[in-house]
Amino acid sequence: MKHTGITFLMALVLGNAAFAHTLNIIATTTIVGDLVRQIGGTYVQVTTLMGPGVDPHLYKASAGDVRRMSQADAVFYGGLDLEGKMTEVFEQMRRRGVPTYAVAECVPEEQRIPVGEGLFDPHVWFDVRLWQIAAQCTRDALIELDPEHAQAYREQAAAYLEALQDLEAFVRARIAEIPPEKRVLITAHDAFGYFGRAYGIEVRGLLGVSTAAEAGTGDVQELARFIVERRIPAIFVESSIPERFVRAVQEAVRARGYAVEIGGELFSDALGDPGTPAGTYIGMVKHNVNTIVEALKR
Repeated sequence: MKHTGITFLMALVLGNAAFAHTLNIIATTTIVGDLVRQIGGTYVQVTTLMGPGVDPHLYKASAGDVRRMSQADAVFYGGLDLEGKMTEVFEQMRRRGVPTYAVAECVPEEQRIPVGEGLFDPHVWFDVRLWQIAAQCTRDALIELDPEHAQAYREQAAAYLEALQDLEAFVRARIAEIPPEKRVLITAHDAFGYFGRAYGIEVRGLLGVSTAAEAGTGDVQELARFIVERRIPAIFVESSIPERFVRAVQEAVRARGYAVEIGGELFSDALGDPGTPAGTYIGMVKHNVNTIVEALKR
C-alpha cells in the first residue's frame, strides 16, 4: 500500500500526457508539410500525402487520403491549382467542416505570376520573400486552430522568418557569382518563374507551369535552337519530372552540333528525402542554388 500515492501520481501524469492534444495536420506536398512543421513544432503532427519525387500536378487522392483528410484537424495545401486533380476533394473537406488552408494563395494577387485568364503560377516558394508571406499565413492559421499555443506559434514563426531572411541573402549572393550573360535556367517544366523574376535569371521550361500538358517535337526543337543560339552550358532535370524530357532536348541540341551538359538535379515540386540536405525547404533552396551556380558560372 505504501506505493499507492506514487502509482496514482504516475497514472495522473501518464493520463495527462495521453490527453495532451497535438494538431493532426494533413499536408499535400513535402514543401507545405515542412512549412507547417517549422512553425507548428511539437504542437503539430503532420502527415504528408505526397512523398519526395511525387508530381503534385498529376496526383490523384486515394480513398485512404480522403479518409485521412476527413479525420484531420486541418488540411494545408499549396493552392493556385498546384494540386489540380484534388480540387473537388478540398471542396468536399470544406463541406465536411474540415478547415483547409491554401498557403500559396496568401500571396497577394498583384505579386503572383499570371499564366492565363484567372490562373496563376503556383510555385511561389521559389521567391523566398513570398514564402515568408506563406509562413506568416501558416502561423495565423495555426493560431486560429489552436489559440492556447498562440505564443509558441508566434515565436517559432519569428525564428523561421529570420532564417528565411538569411536564406534570401544567401541566394542573392550566390546568384551574383554567375556572369549576367549566363543567367539562363532551363528545366523540364516551367516551375522557376518566381525564382527568375526575384533573382534576375531568364527561365525556360520544356513543359508549361503544369506538367499535365505534354511537350511536342516542335517544343523540343524550339528549346534546342534557343540553347545553341545562346550557347547555354547546362540544363537541369527535376526530381519530380521524368528525365526523358530533358534528355530529349539534350539530344536535339547534340544533333545541331553543340553539346549541352545536364547540370544536375533540381527539386521543384517536392523536397528531397527526409534526413538529406534537400529534405527541408531551406536545404532544398540551397541545394538548387548551389547546383545552378556551379553549372552556369563555368
